Amino acid sequence: QVQLMESGGGVVRVGGSLKLACQASGDNFAQYSAHWYRQATGKGRELVAYLPVARDPEPMYADDVKGRFTLSRDNAKNMLFLQMNDLSLNDSAIYYCNIGSTGGYWGQGTQVTVSS
Repeated sequence: QVQLMESGGGVVRVGGSLKLACQASGDNFAQYSAHWYRQATGKGRELVAYLPVARDPEPMYADDVKGRFTLSRDNAKNMLFLQMNDLSLNDSAIYYCNIGSTGGYWGQGTQVTVSS
């Protein structure tokens, strides 16, 4: 069984930055693909960033965060990160880390609020 816990959310002004972290407990963390999702108020959950399990994986991003968000992982520490730069109002949401895709494991979410 794997448990995930996000941290690093908060309130930030437009144009600001935040770095989310996700600590995983349990075994075989490195064997799972890594994902960050978000859900804004009144909207469905959407995939923001994805890092497959591969020899030299390339992260993939939703179009509206490309060039601004960076997903990374530290398998030695069982951690995922999401560096978010140049934040806009549309980035306000609850952010969830996930490993193993929709059938895998989820964190409880961390709120990111971008204010003008």
